[in-house]
Amino acid sequence: MQIVILQNAEEPCIMRFLKAVQCVAILCLLAAAAEAHTGDGAVGGFLSGLQHPIFGIDHLVAMVAVGLWGAFLGPPTIWLLPVVFPLVMAFGGVLGIHGVPMPLVETLIALSAVVLGLCVLTAFRPPLWVAAVIVGAFGLFHGHAHGMELPNAANPLTYSIGFVLATGFLHLCGIAFGLLIGVRGGQYVVRAAGAAVALVGTAFLAGYA
Repeated sequence: MQIVILQNAEEPCIMRFLKAVQCVAILCLLAAAAEAHTGDGAVGGFLSGLQHPIFGIDHLVAMVAVGLWGAFLGPPTIWLLPVVFPLVMAFGGVLGIHGVPMPLVETLIALSAVVLGLCVLTAFRPPLWVAAVIVGAFGLFHGHAHGMELPNAANPLTYSIGFVLATGFLHLCGIAFGLLIGVRGGQYVVRAAGAAVALVGTAFLAGYA
């Protein structure tokens, strides 16, 4: 009887995780289908989009920080923030692809790492909508930078799918690390990771990275 109760208690989290995996799988299938129809440019676009957030340290630490902060805040924020960021980022990517100008993009990308890292370090717990606005605002500038750096030979659709998938993966990495808060002493480790993110962002702001 106890085993059944434990399984039922864990079921909502498991179901949410499975839904997230299904979404990633669907996006991968869409990317593959687009590549099949549009040729080599699509393949290059998808791979370029996939690599861009991972090999850009300023992008990487900010996206991991979104997952860290979400895990720190707990449900439903743990699932909301990693959804809001890619959605708004995709919109910013469209603006960038079409050359719509936005001010201080690189500065605000670095600032996003500082702010998000400090949110984790200080265990900042704002209302849900405030957290979503903070994450969404920074996502817009990250997406714009991705869009502006679209390779000339790449397909915009598959490039966008690539960087959205990579972003989702980085969020999941942040969430996985952030779940250490459930372990004894883990809260301090997660907050230290937030401090590291903020330091990286500060280095970019100061021009040292």
